[in-house]
Amino acid sequence: MSRVYRIGQIVPSSNITMETEIPAMLRAREAIRPERFTFHSSRMRMHKVTRAELEAMNREGLRCAAELADARMDVISTACLVAIMAMGPGYHRQTERELSEVARANLCQAPVMTSAGALIDGLRRLGARRISLMAPYMRPLTDQVVAYIEHEGIEVADAKCFEIADNLEVGRRDPMQLVEDVKSLDTRGVDAVVLSACVQMPSLPAIQAVQDRMDVPVVSTAVCTVWRMLDHLGLEPVVPGAGALLAPRAVPA
Repeated sequence: MSRVYRIGQIVPSSNITMETEIPAMLRAREAIRPERFTFHSSRMRMHKVTRAELEAMNREGLRCAAELADARMDVISTACLVAIMAMGPGYHRQTERELSEVARANLCQAPVMTSAGALIDGLRRLGARRISLMAPYMRPLTDQVVAYIEHEGIEVADAKCFEIADNLEVGRRDPMQLVEDVKSLDTRGVDAVVLSACVQMPSLPAIQAVQDRMDVPVVSTAVCTVWRMLDHLGLEPVVPGAGALLAPRAVPA
């Protein structure tokens, strides 16, 4: 009998994408590998993608970690990149530490990760030193995301932002519009393209379509999150139709 893994996510209350794209990728993996997954979330209140709301939301993360720990997850991840990156360089490490302490205090030994850290780790796994990205944020928050990534030693050659403040509107954006949007992104000399640096901006339907047109890896924060989850679980990080990072044998071991 195949083992069933419990996937836990700490999700902004207005996020509708991470509980869609993460399960979609892992269901696609189930078609080619024996492991099975169930999906569980705890929510933090947030409507507008502003620094004040992000700071308030982050304070709820410890409660969410405790709730997920009670259900004995196999891996726990935050599901908001900008909430972490807007707090300053390296903040994902502090968050992972604090959430891990709460999980352990509640008798759960699951690895704890962040979507922000997963993006950094996924880009490093690809050997990417120079990237271009797209995000829905207002320009000041996009600039903070760029600064965060560059502090981690990855140059951002171009960052296109759509300046959508309402998080629900971000989630309603047509993912296939990214196929056209990427044409105006400067990708000269980059090692990878981040099609969506936001886990609320849908991108999964467009990932493989854009990957097939480009000669560098194409990822999203959601794709990197799945890659890191599978890595934490000790499972082969393979998902069909999700770009280079999750393609079989696309990345040397």
